[in-house]
Amino acid sequence: MNDSASQNDYFIGLSVTYHDPAVAIVDSSRKLLFAEATERHLQLKRALNCEPDSLYRIVDLLGEYCLGAERLFIARNWRRKRPFYEYFCQAARYFTPQGLLRSRFGKRSTFLEKYKLFHMLACQRQAMSSGGINLSRMLRETFPSTQLHFMDFDHHLTHAAFACYGSPFEEADCFVADSYGERGSLAFYRYRNGEVKLCQEFGGIESLGFFYMKLTELCGFDWIKGEEWKVMGLASYGVFDQRIYDLFRLMIGVEGLRLTQDLANIRTGMDTLEREYAGCHPMDAADLAHTGQHFFSELMLALVNNLHSRSLSKNLVVCGGCALNSAFNGQILQRTGYQRLYIPPAPADDGTAVGAAVLACDKVFPGSRKTDDQPMNPYLGSEASADTLARVIRYSRGMEVRHLPAGCHMEAARLLSEGKLIGWMQGRAEFGPRALGNRSILADPRRKDMKEKINGSVKFREEFRPFAPSILDEFGDQYFENYEFTPYMERTLRFRPEMRDRVPAVVHVDGTGRLQTVRKDWNKRFHDLLTEFNKLTGVPVLLNTSFNVMGKPIVHSVEDAVSVFLTTGLDALVIGDFLIEKPD
Repeated sequence: MNDSASQNDYFIGLSVTYHDPAVAIVDSSRKLLFAEATERHLQLKRALNCEPDSLYRIVDLLGEYCLGAERLFIARNWRRKRPFYEYFCQAARYFTPQGLLRSRFGKRSTFLEKYKLFHMLACQRQAMSSGGINLSRMLRETFPSTQLHFMDFDHHLTHAAFACYGSPFEEADCFVADSYGERGSLAFYRYRNGEVKLCQEFGGIESLGFFYMKLTELCGFDWIKGEEWKVMGLASYGVFDQRIYDLFRLMIGVEGLRLTQDLANIRTGMDTLEREYAGCHPMDAADLAHTGQHFFSELMLALVNNLHSRSLSKNLVVCGGCALNSAFNGQILQRTGYQRLYIPPAPADDGTAVGAAVLACDKVFPGSRKTDDQPMNPYLGSEASADTLARVIRYSRGMEVRHLPAGCHMEAARLLSEGKLIGWMQGRAEFGPRALGNRSILADPRRKDMKEKINGSVKFREEFRPFAPSILDEFGDQYFENYEFTPYMERTLRFRPEMRDRVPAVVHVDGTGRLQTVRKDWNKRFHDLLTEFNKLTGVPVLLNTSFNVMGKPIVHSVEDAVSVFLTTGLDALVIGDFLIEKPD
């Protein structure tokens, strides 16, 4: 399309993946107005098999961000034309309930069993076929004169577009790694002059995403629930096991920019590990988690180094589900030839909603994109309802409510310095899986017992799960070796040994921390809170974890925040300028 730009044109990006669906809204000037994962407003972890454009939610969003729209372009994150093997499996009825139960196909063709793969593909086909149908129905009723156009894009390209366009780079290499796309699990792009162009992509079932999903199962966790995080936390409690490593090396490897696998060794090796770790307690699988994490990072680093050897760029962008592995991310600049690294705040499939929207905008209004020298601001989600907050204040009998428009951060810092646990809800929600100071639970990192206290009385989760340090940027180099600007809590770095005893609650057992860099121009209120806490304690760090309990998404509404506050060991709740405390 070569239509001239109109202020009344909007681009709705939909992640129609069966897991982590999301919606994003971009205007005709390519400004990102809104981005949010569906799990947030549903309060259903990962929103499995849910539409991104839920019936009434999408109408509210259109009314808020697209009022007066003359044309809406609906962009989806998968190509409509599917690979041949999917048509074959569908014709063989493997995607039916009865088909999943058949025993005539082999147990596995990769790390996951066949029935699990068929289930994933069946859910994915269903998600693609229905993505946008709710939007179409509601538009006929609420925006009848609006023109509607649909576009579909290559899955890995939507990952790359979101990451590259949100990066601070004018040019970069881009590495996409996930469980699978249309043709395979890896893709390599070149970003230059505002364009993302495919350099290399290999078809095949080989996948480090599948490897890590199976590792999650072996350790006693559930990747369907997104529990790969637990493997990363558990890995630090184990030691390297040469026997397990040798088994993995026989299963999958790297040749250039391609993955290779040996199916016979996968079958025998996985059968062996399944027998050994069946029914074990997760702590008994710590060596397995450690060795698997080591092996995953080794192969990912090999791919990055091989990419760098073919490029002249000093900048790297990494995205796809595998880019959620913060332990690997923290090694990239130290163990490869790249000098600058960008990983977006939502590198998994929720981020592809944004990628699809900006690709659609560029297709309708082609032209060079303006490159920003700052990474994208992640605060793109919903805000707390002022009306609901007013009702909470009115009816919160028995609790102390204070309105502190000028000094809320100072009182919150005082409470934190006294060891109190605070739920902190400010402004627009973060886009992506990490709380970055707007939907956070905060605590004093100086207290050795704080990790056990929060895991036991607030998060209700395993004792080996670590907590993140949020640190004022100007102090980063004092606390971390080889400090890197880390705005989205996307990489793990090593604490300096002399600083570990100052903030023991956020130092993982291996001496690392998955940090968040805090700058005033990004999040003034959170920066003010950290600054005040530093004045009181001499420590420019806060323990920061997502505002939720285990198994639930980060809180979305005021009601969600109050529910967590009243049903956990939180001492205070801060929403905007209001501070709510429980009675003694």
